[in-house]
Amino acid sequence: MRVLLLAAAVVLTGCVNKAPKPDNPHYAPIQPVQMQQPQPVTGSIYQAATSMDLYSDGRAHRVGDIITVVLTERTQSSKSASTTVDKTNDMSIGAPNVLGHEVKVFGNPLSASMNSNTAFDGEGSSDMSNSLSGNITVTVHQVLPNGNLLVRGEKWLTLNQGDEYIRISGLVRKQDVGPDNRVPSTRLADARITYSGTGATHDSNVMGWLARFFISPLWPF
Repeated sequence: MRVLLLAAAVVLTGCVNKAPKPDNPHYAPIQPVQMQQPQPVTGSIYQAATSMDLYSDGRAHRVGDIITVVLTERTQSSKSASTTVDKTNDMSIGAPNVLGHEVKVFGNPLSASMNSNTAFDGEGSSDMSNSLSGNITVTVHQVLPNGNLLVRGEKWLTLNQGDEYIRISGLVRKQDVGPDNRVPSTRLADARITYSGTGATHDSNVMGWLARFFISPLWPF
C-alpha cells in the first residue's frame, strides 16, 4: 500500500505544470524579412526602403506588421441528463411428481424460487459560461500562399501579487483586418487563446495535486 501511494505521488507530482515565463520564443515578435536596409542618400527624394503605395490603405499585409486583436470571446453551454432503470424478475419451480408422488431429497421437496430487483437512478447537469474581453497587439509571423496572415503574440502585466498574461495565435484573412489594423478575435481561424497568471493569487485558486488525486479516475472509491 505504501509503495502504491508513493508511486501515485511521484506520478502526480510529475504532472504538475510549470509556471509559464515571459519572452517565449514562440510568441516573440518576428523581424521583417521583406524590408531592405535604407540605401545611402543619392540626392533623389524617393527612397525604396521607406516608400508607401499611394493606392494602399495601410493595412497589415507583410511579415512583421502589427495587428491589434480585439478579444470578444463569449461561450455558454448547458447540459442535463436523467436516467432511471428498474427491473424486477420473479421465478419459481414447483416440486416434480413421479407416479403421483412428490419427489423429495432428504425429506425436502425439490421446489425452488428466485427473485431479483435491480434499480438505477442517475441525474447530472452542467452549466458553464466564459467571457474574455480586451485588446492585444500581435505581429504577422507568416504570409501564407493564399494571402492569409499567421499572427502571434503575448502580453504580460506585472501586478502587485503576480503576473497576468495573454497569449494568442491564429490565422487572419486580409479582408477581415479593419482600416485601423484591428480584427475581432472571433475572426481568427485555428485560434489559440490563453489567459492565465502566476503568483500567490493564482496559486491560491489552484487545487493541490493530492486533492486532485482523490477526485481523479485513479481513486478507486
